[in-house]
Amino acid sequence: MKLYELPALEPEVTALAGEGVICRRAESYERKHVIPFVRERWPEWVDEASAAFARVPSTLYFATEGGRVVGFAAYNVARPNFFGPTGVDESQRKRGIGKALLLQCLHALAAEGYAYAIIGGVGPAEFYARSVGATLIPGSDPGIYGSMLDVAHG
Repeated sequence: MKLYELPALEPEVTALAGEGVICRRAESYERKHVIPFVRERWPEWVDEASAAFARVPSTLYFATEGGRVVGFAAYNVARPNFFGPTGVDESQRKRGIGKALLLQCLHALAAEGYAYAIIGGVGPAEFYARSVGATLIPGSDPGIYGSMLDVAHG
């Protein structure tokens, strides 16, 4: 997707803050709160979420409500210029949290000088198309994840 034509970030983040949902970049000392949230819901993404905390500043944004983690998004963890993984607690979906976290990560990539971004392992393609005008790259599935080690299944 084109990072030089991203929708504005502030309206999304400000609207959520008005509802008590804070979306911001994670600090290294918050790993102990975010990683258990990821592990409980998406154990296959713990390695990538952990890698985001190895960078300074971290390349992970998260959302909280009432002191509880309700969503996260990371970038530059599987490969440079890649967005993901990302997830919002099932009970919190359809509130705009995923879009706000996506935009925070994409604006961060743009600030690093990238003109385009890649979403690795796209799940809900229509969400990304609607939110930021992303398009599928033909023949990119499974992409870099095709050679992933799977000890449990040979």
